[in-house]
Amino acid sequence: MNNKNLLLLSSSMVKDTQYLTHALPMIKSHLTDITELLFIPYAGVTINYDDYTAKVQKALEPLRIKVTGIHQCVDKIAAIKSAKSIAVGGGNTFHLLHQLYENNLVTAITSAVENGTPYIGWSAGSNVAGDSIRTTNDMPIIEPKSFDALKLVNFQLNPHYTDYNPEGYNGETRAQRLTEFMVLNQNIPIVAIVEGTGLKVSNENGQQRLRLMGSDEGYIFIAGEKHIINSQSNLDYLLE
Repeated sequence: MNNKNLLLLSSSMVKDTQYLTHALPMIKSHLTDITELLFIPYAGVTINYDDYTAKVQKALEPLRIKVTGIHQCVDKIAAIKSAKSIAVGGGNTFHLLHQLYENNLVTAITSAVENGTPYIGWSAGSNVAGDSIRTTNDMPIIEPKSFDALKLVNFQLNPHYTDYNPEGYNGETRAQRLTEFMVLNQNIPIVAIVEGTGLKVSNENGQQRLRLMGSDEGYIFIAGEKHIINSQSNLDYLLE
């Protein structure tokens, strides 16, 4: 389908900015005149769902958006079907996907987004929009039914990407970890997005478009190689 409307953010903050502040212009543009948002807080582990929902509500107050936590809904599938927009927050990707499967929401979310419901994710919420969660940075603190994710895009994502390597650090770098994935999955692209950026999927004249949003560059890892992608780069080919 060509109705997907996605905003996949790398992070909820950039350096010392306030929660979601840097993303408000992107969110406003993404939602246009929509003022209601269904929030999925399942990635939260050290924060309870009520507090997490309230945190997002406060952050989006400048946009006058009403936020409802899905955990507050008796019929969660019906809530997804009737949602004006859907947002999935960051935290632990394994816990998030586990809860999506436990609540039978994977198919419901996918169907809603394919029918045009705007989707916003950040960090773990962006991870689960990809083909699988096999390139997340998170610890597998719980085992979901499957590593298969929402498949809203047909590539892998790696939010919070960084090339930073502290002096004296002897563990694998992020690039080395992603190279391990490439060895076993030669033809599956990984789009690595740095903090402050995001991916935008939109429908333009019946065609799906993919752009990198923000001022910084990102990266594509595929077939053993790392390629730089610049802001506003045309990435439509990744949706084919």
